[in-house]
Amino acid sequence: MSVKMLNILLVDDDSVDVMNVQRAFKKNNVHNALYVARDGRQALEMLRDGTVPMNNRLVLLDLNMPRMNGIEFLRALRSDPELSTTPVVVLTTSNDDRDRVQSYAHHVAGYLVKPVTSPAFVELMAALNAYWMRVELP
Repeated sequence: MSVKMLNILLVDDDSVDVMNVQRAFKKNNVHNALYVARDGRQALEMLRDGTVPMNNRLVLLDLNMPRMNGIEFLRALRSDPELSTTPVVVLTTSNDDRDRVQSYAHHVAGYLVKPVTSPAFVELMAALNAYWMRVELP
């Protein structure tokens, strides 16, 4: 049986949040490739130039970022024929209904509010990885 690998692009400008994701992956023995972009513009560049391999991509997207925020990124991603089907899971501190509605209007695969505590965050990352590995990967 071949091992399924995800190419995960984490789009988040908060270095503490990036470290939390990395730590949660390590604690859960998640060995998928993790790429980091600090804003939507950098994320689009990384997706377009092949920095993030084309196969089995997943974007974890924060909404509140400088230069190009998450909603602007989703708008650009969905309007690009090469990238429009890229799965995106919003991973944000925003529990605002407007953000949630706008995200789903751009066809996100999920909307997750970042837990404040480390153990809850580790559990959330484990659940996300388990779901993606079992259900979404071919």
